[in-house]
Amino acid sequence: MIDIALEKDLIHKNPFREYEITMQEKDRGYLLKEEIEQLLSCTFKSKTRELVRDLFVFSCFTGLSYIDIKQLKKNQIQTFFDGNRWILSRRQKTSNPSNVRILPIAQKIIDKYESISRGEFVFPVPSNTSCNLHLREISLEAGIDKTKPLSFHWARHTFGTLFLTEGVPLESVSKMMGHKNLKTTQIYAKITNEKISKDMEKIACKFNDFGERLVASL
Repeated sequence: MIDIALEKDLIHKNPFREYEITMQEKDRGYLLKEEIEQLLSCTFKSKTRELVRDLFVFSCFTGLSYIDIKQLKKNQIQTFFDGNRWILSRRQKTSNPSNVRILPIAQKIIDKYESISRGEFVFPVPSNTSCNLHLREISLEAGIDKTKPLSFHWARHTFGTLFLTEGVPLESVSKMMGHKNLKTTQIYAKITNEKISKDMEKIACKFNDFGERLVASL
């Protein structure tokens, strides 16, 4: 509209030329390792609630979204060239390939539900609404910070943040999460206190001898 007005001499300059549009970054909630441990330490009377907790933790260690876990088939779990078991799939949302190694905790959850999974699917997955309702109750029972309203999305965000914090390269996390580009993965590259502490510990070790020599010369 502005361009048309300029062409017809209705206005002489673009009144918005000096304005800059800035996108506000959306804060993506995630859990810390200690909070995942809190979830795992809980015991539930309800088998469904226990299942939802396990599926959430599975997502925390695979990066799979709710729908990708729901659609996960047994033939998508394969032994890769490195001798380890991997999930080789495509994201339901984007069709991008997502390849992630199955860590021991994720394998334990797969084994736990192997006898009750239906047909070709790995897990018996409740509806998304049901999962999110259970997760709110689970977070209360586990004593998770009340400012963290758990939903299934949090698990995938936890995976991205956790693996980057542990030093997994951005490019590798991006491939595992099935992102089209690194920009999307960059959202998860939060600098946590734990990450800062680990980085400083590495530096401290490297400077030990140098530091001792400096101290001796004082």
